[in-house]
Amino acid sequence: MSSAPTTPAEYWDKYRPAVQERPAADRFDWTGLPGVGPGHEILGTPKTALDLGPAEGENAAFLARSGVEVAAVDFSAVQTERARGFWADVPNLDFIHAEACVFLDQDVRLWDVVYSTWGCVWFTDPDELFPRIARRLAPGGLFAFSHREPIPGQYGAQEMGGKWLEGRETELTVYRWQHTPEQWSDLLKRHGFGDITASVVPNPDPKALGTLLVTAKLPA
Repeated sequence: MSSAPTTPAEYWDKYRPAVQERPAADRFDWTGLPGVGPGHEILGTPKTALDLGPAEGENAAFLARSGVEVAAVDFSAVQTERARGFWADVPNLDFIHAEACVFLDQDVRLWDVVYSTWGCVWFTDPDELFPRIARRLAPGGLFAFSHREPIPGQYGAQEMGGKWLEGRETELTVYRWQHTPEQWSDLLKRHGFGDITASVVPNPDPKALGTLLVTAKLPA
């Protein structure tokens, strides 16, 4: 019987490279590169925040330590349990095992901020996800996300690849959705967002891709 994953959640449970030691969580990180790019100031001063796709949970922990009430939703059971173990001593922080769209359909709380750093927004159809986020943001709330700068011409739903997947058995295709700043802006406008900023944070290595960082607000 094959042990290959048959759902995206199982795929991440099995194949995502795992951090075994608790991260420092001493800075909010959008880029995955220490000290590169802006930090938590992008989010303003929220009282509540929803993290979609927190992985090891260091960004969620950073905000919770700052007094923000944070819920962090991940559809990987393995990642959720790992994050709970890492941050069990941090108050105001709840790691929830759920698929993002299902969570947003079922949990009726409104959030000051919804964010995703190289997480759920990168791996979910925006036409499914964005209207659900809009329904769960408080008036004037902020939506922010980042993902790797796309390779020119590779826009929309792109099949996952990379050296860390070579030789691994799969029974499904996993996609990530990536767009130019202009394309993301158009998608956000279509789903009712305004005050949009979208730009690439350059990688210090000129030969490497940067990070695309996007923010948008709902009308107050």
